[in-house]
Amino acid sequence: MAVDELRNVPKVIGIKQTTKALQKNEAAVLYIAKDAENRVTEPLETLAKEKGVQIIKVPSMRELGKAFGIEVGAATAAILIQK
Repeated sequence: MAVDELRNVPKVIGIKQTTKALQKNEAAVLYIAKDAENRVTEPLETLAKEKGVQIIKVPSMRELGKAFGIEVGAATAAILIQK
């Protein structure tokens, strides 16, 4: 998916919101910044694997935030399942 397309899809950004989406089976794709702390991202990555959610690693938190249309970095984000 192109970066411009990520701004216009249903999504959540950040550890707490991404965790909730995964737990509720609402996430279609999980994005993880490679430079985020492993202790923060590992539990989400494990949960996504258990739920069968696609995982995409992004080089940096800054790039991930920018791709999702926010001005600050983000450790994780997810595209939600469209209902």
